[in-house]
Order: sequence, then structure tokens, then C-alpha cells
Amino acid sequence: MQNDFIRGLPKAELHLHIEGSLEPEQMFEFARRNRIDLPFKSVEEVRAAYAFSNLQDFLDIYYQGAGVLQTEEDFRDLTLAYFRRAAADGTVHAEIFFDPQTHTERGIPFAVAADGLLAGMAQAETDLGVTSKLILSYLRHLSEEDAFKTLREAEPFLDRIVGVGLDSSELGHPPSKFARVYKASRERGLKLSAHAGEEGPPEYVWEALDGLAVDRIDHGNRSLEDPALVKRLVADGMTLTVCPLSNLKLCVVDDLANHPLKRMLDLGLKATINSDDPAYFGGYIGENWTATTAALGLTRDELATLARNSFTGSFLAQGEIASRVAQVDAYLAKT
Repeated sequence: MQNDFIRGLPKAELHLHIEGSLEPEQMFEFARRNRIDLPFKSVEEVRAAYAFSNLQDFLDIYYQGAGVLQTEEDFRDLTLAYFRRAAADGTVHAEIFFDPQTHTERGIPFAVAADGLLAGMAQAETDLGVTSKLILSYLRHLSEEDAFKTLREAEPFLDRIVGVGLDSSELGHPPSKFARVYKASRERGLKLSAHAGEEGPPEYVWEALDGLAVDRIDHGNRSLEDPALVKRLVADGMTLTVCPLSNLKLCVVDDLANHPLKRMLDLGLKATINSDDPAYFGGYIGENWTATTAALGLTRDELATLARNSFTGSFLAQGEIASRVAQVDAYLAKT
């Protein structure tokens, strides 16, 4: 019954890397379509490779998998496949990251990825009723000049891109490395988010807040190590886009029962539940909600808070946020 309640609860996903929704079956389909030789003989062999011990292990295969994405059709089909799963899990709005540098570095024009993704998003809204926004992510293991180049390439699309993010290898690549390009992104009217405090220390979260002036923090788990930081995040009403099954798969936590999400809520932090890279981490948003609820014993009130947080922490306009929160309240009233 509780899983049915969760599935029906209107929710937004705020931390989803669209390239990370590439299922092994799709990897083989796109490889055949584009005549690309994969280093794997079967879907099962790909899944066996998804045994990660840390973030870098995951990234190595993630970038390899993205190589099968060659055409607008590939990006559109990838996007639609994600939204079908998201809609089945009760997602009514999603804000998805994409990594243009992953594609432009291998010769795929920025427009091929962007046009394909935007076409898939538009079709998902028409066919499934799921609204969405697109976030451009800078790869932090590359230089800030590379990020500036990407921002310049994005210029024709900035009316259809809501914000920028910062992902890839966290350790050794602090947010401060990208302070200038974040300032330039803000000047272009873009919202700002950044991965911080997943593997990196609490200091990275401080840098994202004060050096980048972000609108929300992606992950943020390690913020709990710093009481002053927790106090700041609560005071700012800063949204944390938490990814429980990702944290488990990448050994950020050793057991879902030890995940800090419930403690975050108890401390007054504005946490949300998201799937990150679901094809690689074994669960889309529905599985993240149900598995985390079972492991932590989340209450109906806590689930309602998480759903409301997913909308109030979104980059939707205030009127749209109010409408979505009302949708949550209406669902709670009838269940």
C-alpha cells in the first residue's frame, strides 16, 4: 500500500543526468544503429561492469557508454525513455542535466545533443504531461576555459536552458575553480547549481554557496559534518538534491539504513529524493523513494515534505510551484 501511495504522490526530479539513464539495452541498440563496436558482448556483461567502488570507477564507464550517442534521434529516444519511466513513478516535472562537453569532445556538435534532448522533452510533455527543464553541466575535471567555451556554444539555446550545473570528478576540483564562468552564467540569466559534498568535503559546499552563489546544492551529504554549514543551509532554505541509491552504489554510504536523509529532514534541511544516474545505480526515482522509505522508516508527513520540497526547490516560476504544491496537497487529502 505504501508503495502505491508513493507512486501516486506527485513529485519532481531535480537531479538526473540524462546520459546516466542509458540502459544497456539502449547502449546496444544505439551502437548497432551507429555501427559502433562496444567492448562488451552482451547486456549481461555490461551490467556486470556496473560494480563500482567509487565515483571515478563509475565515470570511466559512463563516458564510454555515452559514446554511442551520435544523432539527434539518439538523444531524443534516450530522453523519451527516461520520461516514460519517470511518469510511471509519479513524476510530473523533471529538471535534467546534460554534459555537452562529453559529446563535443568526441566531435558531436552542441546542437545535435541539445536539439535531440529538447525534442524528447517536448514530446514527453505532449504525450505524458510531464513538464521539464534542461540544465547544462560543466565537467569539473576539465578547465574553466573549456567551460567558457561550452557557455559560448550554448548561446543560441540559452532561452531553452534554465541553468548550469557542475559535475564529474569532485575531489581535487573545488567549486572555486569555476567562479568566473558561474558569474558569467548568472549574468546570462541562468540558474546555478553545483555538485558538492558527495565525495568532496564540507568546504566544497561552502565554496558553492559563497564562491559560486548557487541556487541549490546537488548531493550535499557531507554538509552534516559541519554544524555551522547545516545552520547556514537551513537559514538559506537551500535545496539539497539527494540521491540515495547512487550514494549506496558509489559507497558514499555503506547501507541505506545509514543514509542521512532522515537526519537532514530532522535538522530542517530542504532535502529531496532523486535518482542521479539510474541506469547505472539500479533505480529510477520510484525505486529511490520506496527503498529509502523502507530503509529509514519515513512517515507519510516526511514523504509529503519531500514531495513539496521537490517543487519549491525547482526552477519553476512561483505560480507553477504553487500549482504543483496544491497538486500534492490535493493528493494527500484524498488518500
